[in-house]
Amino acid sequence: MTPQATLAKNSEAPITIVGAGPSGLASAIVLARAGRRVVVRERQRSVGARFHGDFQGLENWSVKRDVFEEIGELGITLKFPLHPVRTGIAYDSIGNEHVVRDEQPLYYLVRRGSGEGTLDEALLGAAREAGAEIRFGDEVERVPRQAIVATGPRRADVIASGYTFRTDMEDANYVCFDDRLAPSGYAYLLIADGFGTLAACMFREFKGHAAYLQAAMEYFQVRLGLNMIQPKPFGGYGMLSRMTRVERRGRLLVGERAGLQDALAGFGLRYALISGALAARSILRGESYKTLLRRRLRAVHSAGIVNRFVFQAAGEKTRAWALDLISKGSARRGLRRIYGGSLFHTALSPVAALRNGAQLTHPGCNHIDCDCPWCRMTGMH
Repeated sequence: MTPQATLAKNSEAPITIVGAGPSGLASAIVLARAGRRVVVRERQRSVGARFHGDFQGLENWSVKRDVFEEIGELGITLKFPLHPVRTGIAYDSIGNEHVVRDEQPLYYLVRRGSGEGTLDEALLGAAREAGAEIRFGDEVERVPRQAIVATGPRRADVIASGYTFRTDMEDANYVCFDDRLAPSGYAYLLIADGFGTLAACMFREFKGHAAYLQAAMEYFQVRLGLNMIQPKPFGGYGMLSRMTRVERRGRLLVGERAGLQDALAGFGLRYALISGALAARSILRGESYKTLLRRRLRAVHSAGIVNRFVFQAAGEKTRAWALDLISKGSARRGLRRIYGGSLFHTALSPVAALRNGAQLTHPGCNHIDCDCPWCRMTGMH
């Protein structure tokens, strides 16, 4: 009998979820709304402890369906402030401006952290309303054999170093692809309702994060007249890998713990919510979680790995050409082609996997004399 079938049969036993991030709380919402007893065990004292009220993007381009329609069909409905983004401006390293737009949202700006109006608080509220028990400050030394594991990344392959701030600037979304601001990544400026987030998202050279952030700030000051009021520093990190073995001795791995992250741009929230909901569905129906997950996410996740490989191999002129191409038509359609799991991706997938291995990029530091967000948050500096 599969782990999912065992849990489905024993409907009286509480289901343990380790971790109260988006993937873990998504699992809790679906299970509790179906009448199952759920206990979420989180070692931090609050939800969203890794984040600081900064904006992140919940991407809406990798598949044709809107992300909220997709997670709603899986059993997750949320009410919280969000900002649909239909137009953005991208700068290439040559200095060209590319206006990227679509009639439908390219992504939704959401705030992360423990404050009011964040995605994390909305998920927590929905889980509690459904009847899930949430235990904060409860560190799990040994994960039960029948559990959902949502403990987040095991290492840092990408970091973000930035500021949150107040501003009198108009709502806008900017991104710059320039290795001088963010090695193998991008710098971004997101503004909505007088609140802003500036960050350098880098995939290598983590030790230089402070200098790169300074360069990104100066870039947007010169180009856009960036005005930050009461800036507060923040940092974050993510793990990039191939999809791991998602079922381990009765434990179902979700979110970044399962290796689910967009390797190209680091937009992992959609993967987190979907994987959490699918883990819950597999338990409720006694179905294979691995099969459900691969059917829903394998193609787009593998495409992200190939996209990361191509991005790092491509030169600045090639990246500028790609931005120009996307800006000339429906941006969602153009981006969906990039993430669509085409024959191009299938052909390059073995090469990308062989070249990058399980770890897609250089980790950026050796944890010696380094104060990058990963080393600060894990106490390794």
